[in-house]
Amino acid sequence: MGLREFIKDYFLSFWDYETPKVMVVKNRTLGIIYRVVQFLVITYFIWYVFISEKAYQESETRPESSVYTRLKGVAIQGNHILDTVEYARPPEGGDVISTILRREVTYDQKQGACAEHFSVAKANCTTDSDCIAGEVDFAGHGRRTGRCVPYYNQTFNTCEIQTWCPIEEFAAVREPALEEAINFTVFIRNSIHFPKFKVLRGNIKDSSNRRNMQKYLNKCHYDKEKEPYCPKFRLGYIAERAREKFSELCRTGGVIGVFINWQCNLDLDPSYCRPTYSFRRLDLRKDLPSSGYYYRFAKYYSKNGVESRTLIKAYGIRLDVIVYGHAGKFSPIPTIINAVTAMTSVGICSIICDWIMLTFIDTNAVYSERKFDNVSKDPKKPISTEFTIISYGSNHSDLSEGVPL
Repeated sequence: MGLREFIKDYFLSFWDYETPKVMVVKNRTLGIIYRVVQFLVITYFIWYVFISEKAYQESETRPESSVYTRLKGVAIQGNHILDTVEYARPPEGGDVISTILRREVTYDQKQGACAEHFSVAKANCTTDSDCIAGEVDFAGHGRRTGRCVPYYNQTFNTCEIQTWCPIEEFAAVREPALEEAINFTVFIRNSIHFPKFKVLRGNIKDSSNRRNMQKYLNKCHYDKEKEPYCPKFRLGYIAERAREKFSELCRTGGVIGVFINWQCNLDLDPSYCRPTYSFRRLDLRKDLPSSGYYYRFAKYYSKNGVESRTLIKAYGIRLDVIVYGHAGKFSPIPTIINAVTAMTSVGICSIICDWIMLTFIDTNAVYSERKFDNVSKDPKKPISTEFTIISYGSNHSDLSEGVPL
């Protein structure tokens, strides 16, 4: 067949009209498959799409949220009493707040010249020529003066640097961990707004008696079963729910996510719109240089007219409060769309059974011959508008064709 004939045939067949042909096949196996597939499709849409996913609702997944956090507790360390200002950063925060569990303190640092730490690259030396004046190693602690000096009364020498002296690695004092911080509490106040539905909710139970509510908040601690409306969480409870050992967090620090999930079905009363909480460790747990959580800060003062500071390297728990939510309410538009989709999807049952019938059944050639007909316009022969083909048994000799309507 030449290209011209092919194009001509394709052009002519483009204007053909295809109409479905009714065919009843008396085959029990095929009938069972057809009903099973129908059942699965209908069950999927009723149970999963409409009941589980609530496809009949209009939804909103990007609510507006506000978070306020505050740590509270008192600890004793030696002769010192530690309050919120000492261990909380910041004392009152938003969606991120941290508490100090262990400190490494370098006291009385002053601007001056002292030996570089021996672990810094090219810091070890034997003569002044090994130290280049003005050179700065950004992995070190300061600017080199060009002198090779004894390393803090040791038997070896390192390059002298201009920095805050003495350096942290040499003079830091490790304080014991604040184990009693396990009973510190963090207050998390969260409000959420679904602007599409004009619904505003908070994680604290509404009460008209302000005094009684304040007494309740002072005494309660969150428990999923006993105190679901209490917004105060013990650090020990948070670590336990995140599957972490509090003693290990005291040693290395860590970042824990506090996830507040609002799943609100607004077809019910808004009072049923309540949050659920979950906790998970967010930073790497392996023994890597970047694992854990710590930061440095300094307290500055003047001593004998010289500016001095106390450098503190703090290990602790950082809490990241992450809020997300979903609200849904009945709407006729998604209901109609998904209902039509469900009814249309039932048609896949016929497609699957046709494929099985024309591919795997022994008499598939006979079924194929009876299923597909080419009808051309012939003025001498009337055109039939519908055929009913009924197949009895598995033998094609039992097929009978209905009379054209």
